[in-house]
Amino acid sequence: MDITASAPAASASIASAPTTAVATPSARPLKVAAILGSDREGRFGPVIADWFLDRASGHPDIDVELIDVARPGSASARLTRADAFVVLTPEYNHSFPAPLKRLIDAHFTEWQAKPVAFVSYGGVSGGLRAVEQLRLVFAELHAVSMRDTVSFHHAGALFDDRGRPKDPAPSEAAARTMLDRLVWWGRTLREARERHPYGG
Repeated sequence: MDITASAPAASASIASAPTTAVATPSARPLKVAAILGSDREGRFGPVIADWFLDRASGHPDIDVELIDVARPGSASARLTRADAFVVLTPEYNHSFPAPLKRLIDAHFTEWQAKPVAFVSYGGVSGGLRAVEQLRLVFAELHAVSMRDTVSFHHAGALFDDRGRPKDPAPSEAAARTMLDRLVWWGRTLREARERHPYGG
């Protein structure tokens, strides 16, 4: 009886307390660096990048920017401020491109305790063999790889001449799932790093 009676009073006290517009850490948009991993002449990567950036920029909880290995620019600063990463990779000879490995290996703390998701493209495997190898690399760098991916099998045949998927439904659904889970992991790990700086 006493507990039940005291509940309204507590509610009234909370309701009368002043409120502020300060955003909690979890409410801040997630800063996502999308990394285009191929610099090969005639690459299909820009089509994939445009498609992904359109999906990510439409997500209400994501602030996305592109890092292109062909023009990396100030990659270190952008990787440092990112809360999460999405690697856009083709598959070359059962693996991922050398320029992508160079970018990854040139950094260490920038990856730590942050989530990494993958969008892959290629032939029959859709780039998934490249992704499996990248998971091992990022584990060594203390990053957390996402289970859910987006993969385009026989990618060149899946897009029209304007760079749009001919059948958008499967990739749209996969992207939504991947991005929603990336946001969950990104915010969770961001809060953890802010409370307890990572010392891996």
